[in-house]
Amino acid sequence: MRKKISRIDVSSIREAQGVLAKSAIRKIDLIRSNTFSNMCGNNIFLKLECYQKTGSFKVRGAVTMIDRLDADSKKAGVIAASAGNHAQGVAYASAMNKMSCTIIMPKNASPAKIAATRSYGADVILEGNNYEESSVYAKEIATKEGRTIVPAFDDPDVIAGQGTVGLEILQDLKHIDEIYVPVGGGGLIAGVSLAIKSINPKISIIGVESTAFPSMKKAIKKGKISKVQEGYTIADGISVKSPGKLPYEIIRDKVDDIVLVDDLSIVKTMFLLLERSKIVTEPAGAASLAYLISNKKSIPKNKNIVSILSGGNVDMYLLGQVVAKGLMQTGRLIKLFIELKDKPGALRNIVNDIAQANVNIVEVVHDRLSSNIPAGTAGVYLSLELENKEQSNVLIELFSKQKIKYKIIK
Repeated sequence: MRKKISRIDVSSIREAQGVLAKSAIRKIDLIRSNTFSNMCGNNIFLKLECYQKTGSFKVRGAVTMIDRLDADSKKAGVIAASAGNHAQGVAYASAMNKMSCTIIMPKNASPAKIAATRSYGADVILEGNNYEESSVYAKEIATKEGRTIVPAFDDPDVIAGQGTVGLEILQDLKHIDEIYVPVGGGGLIAGVSLAIKSINPKISIIGVESTAFPSMKKAIKKGKISKVQEGYTIADGISVKSPGKLPYEIIRDKVDDIVLVDDLSIVKTMFLLLERSKIVTEPAGAASLAYLISNKKSIPKNKNIVSILSGGNVDMYLLGQVVAKGLMQTGRLIKLFIELKDKPGALRNIVNDIAQANVNIVEVVHDRLSSNIPAGTAGVYLSLELENKEQSNVLIELFSKQKIKYKIIK
């Protein structure tokens, strides 16, 4: 059992802040970014929850809820279903309290996230092909072993813990016009909006969802929760088919708008954060800033805007793709297919043209055997590194003068 709060409000969020202050959970800095402020025409402040313990805000809610368990419940241990950040948060909070912890993760969960969760001492069981199936199994184990389930978002104590993010923002910045928050199940934005609106109702709270999983936006529009059709997004942290009931009720009353962002914008933003600010975020963590950057022309200027970067647990293989795709989006890397006569010196002439444009060759791949390559010719795939898009225009102009057949690979 636990002393579950009967009503979540700003006082319960302040109580959660007291709980977190006694733990190792960090008060995360709010920084102004000159780069993104200039880019967006507003004063952009970043709440760096990607630097939090376990790499995500999720640990705040886990620590808060587990703290309210009685001695018998702590002795029996806890269980949670999660594919990532919630798993690590619950595992860390359990380790703090020297409790037994079982995490049910989908069979296709990232090996890196499985390893990270185990590193905090949790017993990880791979069961189910998705979160929903893992959650069903977690409930079965909880009943069988008498463990307490730690929900990812649909719980008042969890929401109170996440709401401490809002209190910290208000402590660090007096004048705020808007706060943009990534939305999955809704726990973070529910807590943040409660904290913010209770103290300063004039501040606008805007939730940001993936275009592939607009579950909260649709729930608000329809006036009821329903599952969205399964889509695909790299932002797995906000890929939730059905939001939480309690978060929905809070968001319906406290949040000013829910907007959508696509993967292309998220990838570009992750790349810019890496290159310009040396900040590593996961896709869901970059969603709120991605919306601001991709919609900078339509957002009124000269405002104080806070973007919550909710997590930094990105898979290293995905991060490599983000860098490559980010370079391509910003015109710094292009891939070309060139058809040449299969004779000595043909490639050398191309290389000379590339050198004349002061472009660096990253990769060269020859292809003589594919069915689309005519006999007597060779296909060459080139990956080229450039300073900017203008430099690529110089190269293309050279190819045109030499009557070289080429195609840009996107």
